Amino acid sequence: MVSSERRLALLNDEPVDSAGTDLLGAGHAARRLADLLIASRSSTPFTLAVDAGWGMGKSSLMRLVDAELGTVPEVHTVWYNAWTSSGADALEGLIKSVLMRFDRRLLRRALHRASEQRALLRVLRALATLAAGPLGAAGLVNELWDNLSVNSQARNEMREAIRDLAQEWAENATYSPRRMLVVFIDDLDRCSEETVLAVCEAVKVYLDVPGLAFVIGCDRSAMGPSGLLRDLSPAGATFMEKIFQTSYRIPVAGGQGVREYITWCARTAGIERLLDTPLVDLLAERSARNPRRIKRLVNGFVLEATLNPMWADHPPEAVLRTLLIQYFYADFYRMMTSPPGADSGDVIADFRTYRRVRTLLRTSATVPDEERPVVDAFLAQRDVPRNPADPYAELEQLERELPTVFPDMVTDAGFNSLLDGLLGLPRSAELVRRLREGAPALVTLPQREPDPGTAQPGAGEGSLPPVRVSLAGRTLLWVDDHPENNATLAAWFRREGAAVQIAVDSWAADAAIAVQTPSLIISDIARGTDDRAGFRQVEALRREERFTGPVVFYAGRVTPARQETARALGALGVAADGDELVRLVRSAFAGPSAPPVHPSADRPR
Repeated sequence: MVSSERRLALLNDEPVDSAGTDLLGAGHAARRLADLLIASRSSTPFTLAVDAGWGMGKSSLMRLVDAELGTVPEVHTVWYNAWTSSGADALEGLIKSVLMRFDRRLLRRALHRASEQRALLRVLRALATLAAGPLGAAGLVNELWDNLSVNSQARNEMREAIRDLAQEWAENATYSPRRMLVVFIDDLDRCSEETVLAVCEAVKVYLDVPGLAFVIGCDRSAMGPSGLLRDLSPAGATFMEKIFQTSYRIPVAGGQGVREYITWCARTAGIERLLDTPLVDLLAERSARNPRRIKRLVNGFVLEATLNPMWADHPPEAVLRTLLIQYFYADFYRMMTSPPGADSGDVIADFRTYRRVRTLLRTSATVPDEERPVVDAFLAQRDVPRNPADPYAELEQLERELPTVFPDMVTDAGFNSLLDGLLGLPRSAELVRRLREGAPALVTLPQREPDPGTAQPGAGEGSLPPVRVSLAGRTLLWVDDHPENNATLAAWFRREGAAVQIAVDSWAADAAIAVQTPSLIISDIARGTDDRAGFRQVEALRREERFTGPVVFYAGRVTPARQETARALGALGVAADGDELVRLVRSAFAGPSAPPVHPSADRPR
């Protein structure tokens, strides 16, 4: 752990609300947007979308716009966080939030005008009571919204009442030019489909009146046909298109601005001295310049360095570099920390040797004689035939036998600097050994899937909706000579309703299949000294037609050669982590395109 002399601190995730805390230059855009809103008051009603992905500063920009508008006496603002409501409650809550901004005197006058309209009288009496004090309105409000849910006439009267109130409020003689109410609605893309539609109904059907402008923060791509509103009817899709008159897409912050932001975060958290220039550049690039991701990484380091006792004997730089590898290069971290017995070996040594061999094979027509033994030994370990006359052919064959991520990572300057910096620290070899021995299986279990249409923080960034497939009644035969490494994931499958049988070798697997044909086989590839044992067994099962159902290979490393072999055997694929394994298993049972299950599956014989 970090010594008590070094004071570390966590960063908050609150949006920027003043120029003093605006580190990414959003203030300039906020001033322009505020000026545009003020100049457009005669064009109300209108709706502006502040469009950006998760964590890219929508709330901060909107707060800064609000601060700019606060200096203009005739412009009033109100905030409504859609995420705090659900379904029809959102419609009620938003309308009430707007009406509560009107003067109490105007509400009383409207009540007097509408004294002969019974439905509207209940509406305005409830609102007047609400304006008079925060309590005592519950019964009237409940009756009001019960009526509105079934009475279209009352809904029409409500809209006209709001229009009259807004117009009288906006044209108040005390203010010149006319007043405007800007309504900020945040986090709309994090809501359920029902809530989104309720908010949009309130905006377009009931609050689309002169004097009101709406600024809505959302990721419009997450709310499109492929995202949150993917099941919307054609009529609903047309309605949604009418909501936004225009959008402002927040641009990704410039490189220098993000670097300064990272430096500020590091200084605030107390880790500034740990971030050299290559690490700052790596954070900026691999975080996609996303401020929230950057803060989460910094906070993750602070918590790990402060609370995890395994770092007591290692410098803070080791903690930071290890976490960055884990976060930005998850495949490599998984292989680097795979427990003993897993199909991975020393991936760090393999990568560094590959990097050296690749350079030798690419930089000269023939490898120098003094370097040839290194190249030949590395090729021989992977059964790659020697071809000294064609180094590029040797390299192409070699890369088929190495993890698929190696060719991209070897050209990634940030990764190489990160790894070399970690290995250059004192006791780095001991650190890697402890990570390998201390990791139980390093699988990432999928979370329970949210209800359809419920956006989760971080969702919507290019992700597809999960495949919802029940595993109840399925029998999975898991063949692996180290089943203890898979215990957590096997338990998860059982909780999902699948029966999981364990076989530690091909003989045990064949015996299990003879008794009961499984719905699907999960198999390792290497066992003991045989690095193709899993392939050989499935090949025999296919050839002898003892199992024709779906197969998924689960191995420490995914290589092009392994993927090719798996395809030739009719397998669904090769998974190297828990998420991918679950995805492949689910795909086996997902609808009419699923691979056929053996006719005798799950039936004893």
